[in-house]
Amino acid sequence: MSIFAQLDPGLGLIRHVALLAEGARPEPDELDLLSQQVEAGFLLDIPPESLWPEFSRALMGRAPGRMLHYLEEIGALEQFLPEVAALYGVPQLAAEPASVDIGDLIETALDEAAKISAPLAVRFALLVKDVGKSDSPREHWPAHYRHIERGAPRLLALAERLDAPQDCRDLALQALHECERAQKISRMRAGPLAMLLERNGAFDAPERFENFLSVCACDYRAYPGRAGAPWPKARLIDAALQACRELDAPPQNIEALREARAAAVALALDSCGER
Repeated sequence: MSIFAQLDPGLGLIRHVALLAEGARPEPDELDLLSQQVEAGFLLDIPPESLWPEFSRALMGRAPGRMLHYLEEIGALEQFLPEVAALYGVPQLAAEPASVDIGDLIETALDEAAKISAPLAVRFALLVKDVGKSDSPREHWPAHYRHIERGAPRLLALAERLDAPQDCRDLALQALHECERAQKISRMRAGPLAMLLERNGAFDAPERFENFLSVCACDYRAYPGRAGAPWPKARLIDAALQACRELDAPPQNIEALREARAAAVALALDSCGER
């Protein structure tokens, strides 16, 4: 336990849970003890400047989804990430079964991110992009109308409280606004696909764009039966991006350039069978 003795008790608890997540299922007595420490207020006195370094270390572990599960199980998540804790028990529309618990989706998406060694910004985006869904009216479940409007200020407040880096905040907001759109792209809508590429950095911020695609792919794989599966929309996006890059003498006028990209994407997508 010497590794924890050098830490603030609350930080030691987070690190303990992160280490437990990378091994076999802990004994109930160990989780009970951690739960008692949470109830005793260990997490309430963590210095704000110390919370993010320790929690981000945990997010970058080999099993961040399982770590999140244990934090929720012992009541810790509710104390320092109540916006995420509130998503447990809230259903999300799915294919088979018809709905899935959003908390379970986040856990699985995070573990999928770990499988591809995704950077911290990707993992943070997967953790927080759905925070606007926690208070969707129950009569609308499993749909979540206007969750982006609710989620944006909530996400920013959460990131500010944690003192998350700017790249994490930016990608999380990008995922909040764009991930669902990316999951719905089709070869029948070349113009919107070309604009999605532009908005998400495909032409001027390739690293940010690749991180965004990783968020979308992990989000897709979080649903039952998709673990490790290829993201179907990647083929459309690759074809569209290649077509835009191969434009001969692209127009300098932005509107003309967008029209040329849309036309190039439409031609490229004709050869793609995925809808």
